[in-house]
Amino acid sequence: MKQEYDLTNILIFLFKRRKAIVVITVLSAVVSIVVSLLIEEEFKSSVVIYPASTSSVSKALLTDMSRAPKDILKFGEEEETEQLMQILQSNEIKQRIIVKYDLMKHYDIDPSDKFARTELNKEYDDKINARKTQYQAIEITVYDTDNEMAAAIANDITRLLDSVYNKIQKDRAFKALEIVENEYLKESKRIKMLEDSLSSLRKMGMFDYENQVIIYTESYAKAVSAGNVQKAKFFQDKLDILAKYGSVYNSFSQLHKLSVEQLNLLKAKLEEAKVDAYQKLPHKYIVNPAEISEKKAKPVRWLIVVISTVSGFIFSIFLLMFLEQFKIIREKFAHESVGDLEDDV
Repeated sequence: MKQEYDLTNILIFLFKRRKAIVVITVLSAVVSIVVSLLIEEEFKSSVVIYPASTSSVSKALLTDMSRAPKDILKFGEEEETEQLMQILQSNEIKQRIIVKYDLMKHYDIDPSDKFARTELNKEYDDKINARKTQYQAIEITVYDTDNEMAAAIANDITRLLDSVYNKIQKDRAFKALEIVENEYLKESKRIKMLEDSLSSLRKMGMFDYENQVIIYTESYAKAVSAGNVQKAKFFQDKLDILAKYGSVYNSFSQLHKLSVEQLNLLKAKLEEAKVDAYQKLPHKYIVNPAEISEKKAKPVRWLIVVISTVSGFIFSIFLLMFLEQFKIIREKFAHESVGDLEDDV
C-alpha cells in the first residue's frame, strides 16, 4: 500500500508540474535540433583486407614445397593480422597521409598553435582507424566531410601498407644479402686457393693418392723382382713423393670437396637473398576496396534529437523532484528554527 501511495504521489507531483516538464523537454529538443544541424556531415569509406600467409618471396616461390612453411595463396592467420595492424598504426603511414592530403589545413588546425600537432593526431585517430574483424580480416575506416577524400585516404592507406611493410623487410633483406655475398666470396677465394695448391701437387704427379700408392707399390715390386733397377728407382721416387705430399694432398682434396658443397649451399642462399631483396609480393588481399559514399554516415540527427529529448525529459523530472525535496527540507529547517526560538523565550 505504501508503494502504491508513493507512486500515486509521484504521479500527482509530475501532473502538477507538467508544464515545467514540457517546457524543459521542448527546449532540449529544440537545442538538440539546432546542435545537430550545426554538426558537419561526414561520409564513411571502408576497406576490408586479409593478410597474406607469408611475407618472404624466396620461401614462397623458391623453397621446396615439402619444406615450405606456408602456401603463398593462403590467407594469413592471427599472427599475420597482428603484424599488419602494427604497420597500420605506424607513424610512417600516418605522416605520409597527413602530408599528402594536407590534413592540418583540411581539419582547420592552425599550424602556429602550441598544440597543433596534438590536435592533428587526435583528429586523425578520431576519423581514421583500423580494427580486426571476427574472421581475422582488417577493416580500415575513414570518416571525412569530403566523400571523395574519405575513399582516397582509405585506398591510399591500403597501398602504403605494402610500401611500409616492404621497406621494413628490405632493410633486413639487404643486410642479409650483404652477409651471404661476403660469405660466398670468401668461400670462392678459399676454393681458388685450394685448387691452386692441388694444381701444384698434380704437376708433381699426384692425382689419386690411394690408387697411385697401390699401383706404384705393385709396379715397384714387379720391377725389383725382374731386376730392373732403373724402373724400380722410378717407382721408388714416385712413392717418395706420395709419402711426402700425400697427406697434404688428401687434406686439400677433402677441404676442397667440403668447400664446394658449402659454396653450393651459399649459392642457393644467395639466390634466395637476392629475391627477397629485389622482388616484392603484396602482403594483403583486398576484399572490398573503398568506394565513394553517396550518403552521410554522421551525424545521425534523428538519434541525437531523440536521445537529447528523452534525456531532457528525465532530467526535468529529477530536477523538479530535487527542487521539491530541497523546498521541503528548507521549510522544515525554518520551522525547527522558529520552534527553538519560542522555547528560548
